[in-house]
Amino acid sequence: MIDRVFKPLIGSLTISHVQREIRWLCFLSLLSLNACNIAKHLPANERLYTGIDVVINADSTVSKSDQSAVQTQLLELARPKPNSQLFGYPFKVGLYYLFGEPKKPKGFRAWFRRKFGQEPVLASAKAISSNIPIWEATLQNQGYFGSQVTGSLKEEGYKARGVYQVDLKTRFYIDSVAFQKDTIPELQELVKALNASARRTIIKKGSPYSLDNIKLEQERIGQAIKQRGFFYFIPSYLITLADNDTATHRTTLYFAIEPTMPTAAGVPYSIRNVFIYPNYNLSTAQIDTNRRLAYQSDERFRIVDSTRRFDPRLFRDVVTVRPGARYNSRQQDLTLSRLTNVGAFKFVRNRFDPAEQGDSAVLDVSYFLTPAPAKSMRLELDGTSRSNNFSGTQLIASWRDRNALRRAELLTINATAGIEFQIGGGIEDRATNYRFGLDATLSFPRLVSPVSFKYDQRQALPKTNITAGYQTIIRGGLYRINSFYTTFGYSWRQNQQVEHTFQPFNANYVYVPLPAGDRLYEILESDTVPKIIKDQYNAILSSGQLILSTLYTFAYNSPTRSQSPTTYRLTFNAEAAGNLASLVFRKPIPNDDRNGVFNVPYAQYLRFDVDGRLYRRLGANLTWANRVFGGLGIPYGNSNGFQLPFTKQYFVGGSNSIRAFRPRAIGPGLFTRDTLRNIAPFQEGGGDIRLEANTELRAKFNKYIEGAVFVDAGNVWTYYNAAQFSEDASASKFTPEFYKQIAIGTGIGIRIDLSYFLIRLDLATPLRKPYKTNGSEWVIDQIDFENRDWRKQNLVFNIGVGYPF
Repeated sequence: MIDRVFKPLIGSLTISHVQREIRWLCFLSLLSLNACNIAKHLPANERLYTGIDVVINADSTVSKSDQSAVQTQLLELARPKPNSQLFGYPFKVGLYYLFGEPKKPKGFRAWFRRKFGQEPVLASAKAISSNIPIWEATLQNQGYFGSQVTGSLKEEGYKARGVYQVDLKTRFYIDSVAFQKDTIPELQELVKALNASARRTIIKKGSPYSLDNIKLEQERIGQAIKQRGFFYFIPSYLITLADNDTATHRTTLYFAIEPTMPTAAGVPYSIRNVFIYPNYNLSTAQIDTNRRLAYQSDERFRIVDSTRRFDPRLFRDVVTVRPGARYNSRQQDLTLSRLTNVGAFKFVRNRFDPAEQGDSAVLDVSYFLTPAPAKSMRLELDGTSRSNNFSGTQLIASWRDRNALRRAELLTINATAGIEFQIGGGIEDRATNYRFGLDATLSFPRLVSPVSFKYDQRQALPKTNITAGYQTIIRGGLYRINSFYTTFGYSWRQNQQVEHTFQPFNANYVYVPLPAGDRLYEILESDTVPKIIKDQYNAILSSGQLILSTLYTFAYNSPTRSQSPTTYRLTFNAEAAGNLASLVFRKPIPNDDRNGVFNVPYAQYLRFDVDGRLYRRLGANLTWANRVFGGLGIPYGNSNGFQLPFTKQYFVGGSNSIRAFRPRAIGPGLFTRDTLRNIAPFQEGGGDIRLEANTELRAKFNKYIEGAVFVDAGNVWTYYNAAQFSEDASASKFTPEFYKQIAIGTGIGIRIDLSYFLIRLDLATPLRKPYKTNGSEWVIDQIDFENRDWRKQNLVFNIGVGYPF
């Protein structure tokens, strides 16, 4: 009987099971012995402090969520912090005592203690009692008036914990907010400014009583009063009275002026003179600030600029503090922000000199501006990483003029030369690109437009940007692409969270000078290249391509000063091409059914896309990053029946996209290609519609090394049926069943943070392919790391610079 019972059990225990159990027994024994070792080393009659327990005894009116919030806050305020623990064991204290007391301050034992150990935190009744007044004050400040806290030590062996009992009373809520009305005649204007600030109070009826919110309200009122001319007023000159009704648990707040406030704080000031010294330098300060050399601008600014280095209209745009106006702290902050961000000045300093003018109090304002070097030149050697897995290096020679037209215009001229080569992604037929370019950008710190734009005046000035450039890319033995481009547009902030970019004019002319390499024509005649790719390349080879478009970008960011662990960014782009050209140029191209500009066909399309990113901080060294992208392109007119131009198509796959597939290896739709080799010269795999989602868990191991685990999904599709991609014309077109064509991949990564830039190494493998593999799209069950052929076909190694999103 016993044999029948135990034989199956013994037979089920394999050698590995027995070894695993032995390891666990040894580990637990080691912990037990080391625990005894910790108790032995502790000072006599002392206990190791292991933390606290907080028991909330709340009134029935306090909700469970409020109780939990109070408990969390009190735990964060508790001091001291206990030693780090693993499964309840203070492992760092164990390492601290592992080799005994150090005999030498620089010996191995001392080094080991500093590197891996942690000095024990001892339990103390005094430490427990010291938390009580802090906690009770915190509860009072949050409206839990009358709440009480008691605490004691609970000893267990060589350990001890603090146990607190919190008697949580009913919370008080705001019933009303009142502001001082009556005052002496001398403070009549100040009280009027106080009441004017009441319209934007942040304390609302029904909100919980909070001392932090009261302090924020005092700061807000103080700023509102300073904006009405009271130069010397500060928030501490306000008093707040609270009248609590214990029957209804309601509070009435009353804001008033401190009676003992200095007299000067209640006096409104006006601006008498504004002096501007745009060439201020410590070595020549006596000349640079000689007011006898000053001239007066149309805005009555007194400017000391004997060389007329700056056009006075610059200060009209930048300085918002005006002579004759009331002092306004907001205008002063705006002026300093603009002077700092305009780019023409290295140092900005200001001074206010109070004076009297008759019965009025006035201020003389001086701005001391040290100009940055007007002209400069620099050389840069950069590493590049592109979404198509092209990486390499480039040399940039840059020349800058920070005051090109005497109103702080920034003129930048760049000359670039670089080399790029494809790496990662299982690419065998690699390509090498040589890139040369020359471009110039003129940036105006203002809106050069007959139409006014609404922008945030608390931020830097809006900018008008004009760019023109030329770039050539040489693909050895194949062809050379020349590109001329120019843009004209604006960028500005509506507020701290909203940014706008509007480019009413963008022009890009691309052409391939003949003769191209023989290898190119051989590839174009190959059956492996889709017909649509051949048609597009042949069109560019014959006449080039012109893109005339208008672009608008809207970006929305999370609040910069938020303490929330979640941050986000939403970017929306809208682009229309060919509309204006179709109205002006209607001449058809000979032997072609499309219209053109000087016999060059222009593209016509609408393109919309949205990029949403969300980052959640899960811990001090752990972040969850997410991205969702959706794009739609609608070719029409000259592009009707075709796809978007090459440079405007959507692609997926590669180091910044779905990393389990080589660059541009996915789609459109069910279109497949050889995943081992890359036909380098072609941008195959592009589509008019793109859907993609990425999620990544990022862990920071130390200052230089980070790790990541990620999952990517998505695909691209054509807007029209494209028989050129496959026999089934609808296989590449976006349909309601698009979700059946989603590619999914996963992988792990290592990031090397070198402060100035981050090197990213990712290894990924597909989980789902859009097309069937061995009868199924899902390939999870086919994962076989020991199989060389499987690794060659499915493991994709990517190298990138910076985060993928």
